[in-house]
Amino acid sequence: MFAISIVSPHGTNIASGKKTLEIRSWRPESLPVRDLLIVENSEFLSIDNPIDPNGKAVAIVDIEEIHEWQPSEVAEACSSGWKPGYWAWTLSNVRPISTEQVVPAKRKLYAVELSHAEV
Repeated sequence: MFAISIVSPHGTNIASGKKTLEIRSWRPESLPVRDLLIVENSEFLSIDNPIDPNGKAVAIVDIEEIHEWQPSEVAEACSSGWKPGYWAWTLSNVRPISTEQVVPAKRKLYAVELSHAEV
């Protein structure tokens, strides 16, 4: 299964339905992306800090559509402000995960060794 890391508290905001758009500077190679594991972590990941071993699985989502992020979509992204040049990933079919599952957080989309039965 593929995963994407989201800095806290936004993974929890996705799981609760409060955050319906994920904003990224990049797009996946193809759509749709189904059964994407949302891993919440506490550290902003970068080239110098590419992994947070203490991530937590919080939800599984589908990404059916991506569009240029619009100034009118700040609230849906739970963002503090808008910047041009970013992509809005529409989060759908959100399935919160109720069991505590530690999953390392990494950059971009990455594969994890979890089955649907484990989450």
